[in-house]
Amino acid sequence: MTPENASAPPPRANKHLFRLIFAAPLAIAIALLIAFSAGLFLDPRKVPSALIGKPAPHFKLPLLNDAAKNITPADMKGKVWMLNVWASWCAGCRVEHPLLPLLQNEAPLIGLNYKDKKPDAVEWLNEQGDPYDFSLADARGAAGLEWGVYGVPETFVIDAKGIIRHKHIGILDLRAVKEEIIPLLQSLRQH
Repeated sequence: MTPENASAPPPRANKHLFRLIFAAPLAIAIALLIAFSAGLFLDPRKVPSALIGKPAPHFKLPLLNDAAKNITPADMKGKVWMLNVWASWCAGCRVEHPLLPLLQNEAPLIGLNYKDKKPDAVEWLNEQGDPYDFSLADARGAAGLEWGVYGVPETFVIDAKGIIRHKHIGILDLRAVKEEIIPLLQSLRQH
């Protein structure tokens, strides 16, 4: 072997190194493409909630129209009920609002007015109609944070024992109301 060839790897090693250098990035690119493609078929409203099957988080909030009176989830014990998170500044809330009266006869519907100004919220309900049994004022958003609110609107179904049984993220549509929420409420009332 000549001195100039002594430090060069054998030709076969160069071939394997060349394959490894190009194969690794290609494998990573294919894996990322598969992962991103799978994400295209996921429903963003189906984000799993750690609260499903657990007791409703505690809050003590004033009524929107009577700041002297506070409500807690314990006040709803023994009843199947819904919590609908809404705000006057929420465009999606305006879209789902006409569907909320469909839920009024199924179970108490409690509004959680999230990070809103009281005058704006009251005016919004006066203009749009008030489908809620009552609304709670969560001006700072602390209760929404405890409930794991991603954004508004969101709707929760809570059973008579105070356990969260369903969370709908985003705008309610007619299919969700008729095929998911109403049947669930009817089932929970029977137990």
